[in-house]
Amino acid sequence: MTKNVSPPPKPYSAAMFRPLPITLLVCLVTAAGLGCKQEASSTSVPKPEVEVMEVVQKDVPIYSEWIGTTNGMENAKIRAQVKGFLFSRHYREGAFVKKGSLLFEIDPQKFQADLDKAKGDLARAQAQLGKTELDVKRDRPLVTAGAVSQKELDDDIQANLAARASVVAAKAVVEDAKLNLGWARITAPIDGVVGIANAQTGDLVGPDSGELTSMSTLDPIRVYFPVSEQEYLKAAGRIEARYKENAASGREPPDDLEMILSDGAVYPHKGRFYLVDRQVDVKTGTVLLAALFPNPGNFLRPGQFGRVRMMKTKPGALLVPQRAVSELQGGYEVAVVGTNNTVEIRPVKIGERLGAEWVIEGGLKPGDRVVAEGLQKLKPGMTVTPKPFAMTAEEKKG
Repeated sequence: MTKNVSPPPKPYSAAMFRPLPITLLVCLVTAAGLGCKQEASSTSVPKPEVEVMEVVQKDVPIYSEWIGTTNGMENAKIRAQVKGFLFSRHYREGAFVKKGSLLFEIDPQKFQADLDKAKGDLARAQAQLGKTELDVKRDRPLVTAGAVSQKELDDDIQANLAARASVVAAKAVVEDAKLNLGWARITAPIDGVVGIANAQTGDLVGPDSGELTSMSTLDPIRVYFPVSEQEYLKAAGRIEARYKENAASGREPPDDLEMILSDGAVYPHKGRFYLVDRQVDVKTGTVLLAALFPNPGNFLRPGQFGRVRMMKTKPGALLVPQRAVSELQGGYEVAVVGTNNTVEIRPVKIGERLGAEWVIEGGLKPGDRVVAEGLQKLKPGMTVTPKPFAMTAEEKKG
């Protein structure tokens, strides 16, 4: 009985290790590449999310503010016009006084004596004038009769003229003495609040001794504030038109100014523009303007600081969140998301700031979607996933 014996394995031959055909290799590589692309696409990074807000167009109030300093409508420095000892003070420091009220009095005895002496000299001069007039009246007919020489009459006439001149001079001395006696009583030249006295009773005062005190008319009160030359040029036409309109109609300018005091409180009374200074300060490049504010009860005092604010309405202003605007090398730009969610970096011209928003003067149009959150990760041409942006309550308040 014979067994079936399997034949021995064939030895490996070189034909078994021949290279694969080129077409087969290309197919294998292509299949592998497709598999890689499919794997990469399945693990691709998602589009970045950004918060966007449409550009808003509406009428907005625009506020302009300047730092102002209060000053009296009228200010007076009280000085002594004659030299003498201060006799008394007749006002309460810091009080309101009327024009003509007695403030100080200088010892009047010397000035009264000077006036009495001047009156005596005037009486003597008038007596001499009377004598010379009688001499001329007596000698004029005697010259005609030959009883008195012409020379004597001429001397009488000249003596009469000299006596007349002496009377005029004596009257002037009397008037001067009266003025000095009157100046010994120092009165208020205006209605206003009087300051602290710089001299006390018994002090020797005079024209060279400095101010005795000062006073100011405080209702209304002036507020001076400097504006830049550029701001003035923008508003110069309106200011001139307002001057002419008010002059023609006889009306006062409208009360359209507010003042914020140093403690942050808004002054309850509105003011109006009053004047523009005649020149530009070459050191600061500013023009000084003044406004008038009602000041009942003299609440405001000269030297106080405050912010003068004016409001005007800007129609159809374009608004974007302040955080949406980036500053780059002195310019400003925003990221705009187009209809296909592609990012465009666009330069813009900014205007006034309103709280947490900026007025855009150029570069945007209503309805544009600007990126308000996520600017740091954006590049031009990038595709993003936009989400609506909502301002916080604090940002809305500004």
